[in-house]
Amino acid sequence: MRAAICKLILRLLGWRIIGQVPDHLKKGVAIIAPHTSNWDFILGVLGIYTHKVSLNFLAKDSIFRFPFGGLLRAMGGIPVDRSKNTNLVDQIVAEFGKREVLRLALAPEGTRSKVTRWKTGFYHMAHKAGVPIVLTAIDYKTKSLFVGEVFYPTGNLEVDLAHIQDYYKDKYGKYPELGYPLPEGIA
Repeated sequence: MRAAICKLILRLLGWRIIGQVPDHLKKGVAIIAPHTSNWDFILGVLGIYTHKVSLNFLAKDSIFRFPFGGLLRAMGGIPVDRSKNTNLVDQIVAEFGKREVLRLALAPEGTRSKVTRWKTGFYHMAHKAGVPIVLTAIDYKTKSLFVGEVFYPTGNLEVDLAHIQDYYKDKYGKYPELGYPLPEGIA
């Protein structure tokens, strides 16, 4: 029922989903880019709920307070205290070891603000845990949610990151000038 409602909402908003969430994949890190608006989260949740897979996400702990905390946790949210310098990568790698199923969604920009490079924690989490990275994208230009390649990190961050970012070169955020890498044609 939930999947049908989410599909209907996306259709009414003019959005479509291209690709299929690999439901056989029990563990992995899904990166979602470009992340330039709060609407990305809403569209992403609608997109995920059209598929019948569970998904977890990390978010700043301040949004897990009343009245939304319980709902966010029920949706798979994991609060992160960004004011402390904790080794989040190793904590998440340990979680992959403890859980039978963990599909973690992250925005590699780490913020909706303009950045000049991606944070690489998603890559290190996946590589250290031995899980794939699922490339997913939001494209406001075509009103499409993409589920793309399942990529296994090799340990060569520079080469792998160039390959991964190439997937996003033609994807436009709600505010494309804030995205990274910038889509073709945006200066």
